[in-house]
Amino acid sequence: MSIVINLDVMMAKRKKGLTELAGEVDITLANLSILKNNKAKAVRLSTLNAICKALDCQPGDILQYVEDDEEEGKR
Repeated sequence: MSIVINLDVMMAKRKKGLTELAGEVDITLANLSILKNNKAKAVRLSTLNAICKALDCQPGDILQYVEDDEEEGKR
């Protein structure tokens, strides 16, 4: 089981770039890039809150649960 972070999808829908979102959320470009590229091991709720506020979305728009066998099929 794993959680997939679809931040890149929501950023594209809202037409926001990394630099713009990083400034609004007050997070480094490097850390936001880690989230965007689905490499994060954890995310603070305060960060998730700020991202949702900046992108005008819900946490479920960004986070998705995927079964292991489904995830393996995507690779």
